[in-house]
Amino acid sequence: MKRTISRLFDNRTQAEAAIRDLEDAGFDRDDLSIIARENAPAEGRSFAAHGEETKAAEGAGKGAVTGGVIGGGAGLLAGLGMLAIPGIGPVVAAGWLASTAVGAVAGAAAGGATGGLLGALKHEGVDEADANVYAEGVRRGGTLVSIRAKEEDVARAETILNANSGVDAMTRGSLYREQGWTRFDETAPYDDVAGAAGIERPV
Repeated sequence: MKRTISRLFDNRTQAEAAIRDLEDAGFDRDDLSIIARENAPAEGRSFAAHGEETKAAEGAGKGAVTGGVIGGGAGLLAGLGMLAIPGIGPVVAAGWLASTAVGAVAGAAAGGATGGLLGALKHEGVDEADANVYAEGVRRGGTLVSIRAKEEDVARAETILNANSGVDAMTRGSLYREQGWTRFDETAPYDDVAGAAGIERPV
């Protein structure tokens, strides 16, 4: 039995470093996943200009895959591809959670269940409150790294994620709630983000 462990990163450089460290530590790439807003900051705290649009955004409400989600290569990052998730918009992603999110979108359309990233996280056993925080973090421009780890490997995985500046749902959720946030709202405009940590962007 494996547990899903997730962390939010305020830039993709940290998140990608965490993926590499997890792979170097012997974790199977098939158990790793990374999802980032297309305009998520690569490093530092600089965010894309307000209202910036891309061609990929045109399909954001449809959950359409615009590229390969899982590809070949020596590591997970070699398989990065583009897809769009309702309520979040275009993302760069690789791994099982991204695939589950696309499937959750289809399942929600067919059966009325919660779809997208929130539905995928809940489907993988993530607590609903935590899933809301992680989905909101990606919507705000953060990068989410998730790993399915055996119980005996959970502490080791968490140590690696934390060492690369990963933030857990309790810590980030407390910050969001101080700002009046209550839960992820997929109807909120996905191009109106203030960064994963709720930090004001330069205009």
